[in-house]
Amino acid sequence: MTSQYNSKENSDKVNKRAFAIGDIQGCYDEFMQLLDKIKFEPSSDELWIAGDLINRGPKSLETLNYIYSIKSSVKVVLGNHDLHFLAVASGARQKKKSDSFNNIFEFSGADNLIHWLQQQPLIHHDQKRGYAMVHAGIPPQWDISTAKAYADEVQQVLTSEQSKEFYEHMYGNHPDTWSDSLVGMERLRTITNYFTRMRFCTKNGQVDLINKHDPTHSPSGYKPWFEFKSQLSHEKIIFGHWASLMGKVTTPNIFGVDTGCVWGEHLTALKLDSDKCYRQKSNQVKNHK
Repeated sequence: MTSQYNSKENSDKVNKRAFAIGDIQGCYDEFMQLLDKIKFEPSSDELWIAGDLINRGPKSLETLNYIYSIKSSVKVVLGNHDLHFLAVASGARQKKKSDSFNNIFEFSGADNLIHWLQQQPLIHHDQKRGYAMVHAGIPPQWDISTAKAYADEVQQVLTSEQSKEFYEHMYGNHPDTWSDSLVGMERLRTITNYFTRMRFCTKNGQVDLINKHDPTHSPSGYKPWFEFKSQLSHEKIIFGHWASLMGKVTTPNIFGVDTGCVWGEHLTALKLDSDKCYRQKSNQVKNHK
């Protein structure tokens, strides 16, 4: 009986419609318009969000509050803007002039939103569907099991009493290459940078965390992380973060869903299993990425 029930539950899960959406960054109106376009129903559909739910856009509170309200239908991974918000919320970092999430702190339910966001992982993997989702990427030397294990190291600290110490040491571009010998905050920072900040890297996983341009401007010796032969060839990987790609990824089974909504371009939803994309034009003023 239990085995049959679990089998049916897994089948129902895979048969659910599921959509992955890129960096919303507080663009709540476009988010709602896109959900209308795909006829999203929280009671029967599943929504995957590839990080950077908030910041820079005009309605961070509305975005985070809505996602929280349908949390049982949502899979979220943390992006660099989400982690920055959590660092500010903890008191470990100061708010930047460009930040647009201050109204979240003024909201009566802010503590619930912050606590929930802090529980979210750096990677979501659905073995039944055959998809994994991260915010920025996975270095070529990691397979999916390794990536999940390292992401779990960070999540354990994020949800512990050490979280503020982690936020205080989270920022920085070094170490820029993974080593199994890394320990402490340097190890956690390197893992976090791969999952939430990486665009270009070398074949051994050395990252360039400065260049934000498209692949035609690859630094010498570097390529987009997804262009290297890796141990992820049998996985479908969804990522956001890299707005200047505009979703144009030629590597099979790799899907970029950040199409620069906050910069005046589009918000994209990828329908899992069919890999069809739906787009909503941005209401924001066009700006450089």
